[in-house]
Amino acid sequence: MTIDFSAMADRPYHHGNLREQLLEQAEQTLRERGTSALSLRELARDAGVSHAAPRRHFADRQALLDALAQSGFERLGRELHAATDAAGPEFEPRLHGVAAAYVRFATEDAALLELMFAAKHGENAAALSDSANRAFAVMLDLILQGQASGALEAGDPERVGMVLFATIQGIAALITGQMVEPDRVDDLVGDAIDRFLRGSRAAA
Repeated sequence: MTIDFSAMADRPYHHGNLREQLLEQAEQTLRERGTSALSLRELARDAGVSHAAPRRHFADRQALLDALAQSGFERLGRELHAATDAAGPEFEPRLHGVAAAYVRFATEDAALLELMFAAKHGENAAALSDSANRAFAVMLDLILQGQASGALEAGDPERVGMVLFATIQGIAALITGQMVEPDRVDDLVGDAIDRFLRGSRAAA
C-alpha cells in the first residue's frame, strides 16, 4: 500500500509574499472584529499556511501589531500624498483634499488608527517614528505652503498644523462615535476647513 504523505502534511510553510498577505488579512480582521481577534494562528489559517509560517516574519503577536501599525502609517502617507497630487498645485484645494483623505482613513479604519497611535508610545516606538513622521509631513508641508502664499498667518507651523489636525481628528471622532451621520462627512470637512482658513488667515 502506498501512503500519500503529502496529503498528511501540514499546510505549506510559505508561499508568495506571505508577510504582505498576513498584513492585509490582519487589517481586514482588525476592521471587522477588532484588535482582540488578531492572532498569528488565525491569520495562518486564513492565509492557508502552516501555523509556524507567520513566525518567519513576526516573532510574536506584538511584532505583528507593530508591523501592522507601521504599514498603516505608510498607507496613510501614500493616501495623503495622492490627495495633494490629485488636487493640483493650489493650497486651498490641496488642504481640502488632504483633510478629506485623512477623515476617510480615520473613519474607515478607526481600529487601525487607534493601533497606530498606541504603537507610537509602545516599546518599539522608535521604529515607527520615521513612517509616522513621513505621513504627517504632508500636513506640515501644506501649512508651510499656506504661510508662504499668505493664506495662513506666520508662526510656528507645527502649532498651526496641530490646530488643523485637532479639527479633522475631531470630525473623525464624531463620525466613528456615531454622533454624526457618515453621509455628512464631506460637508462637515468642507465647513471645518473653510473656518480654519478664515481663523488662520494672515492679516492683510
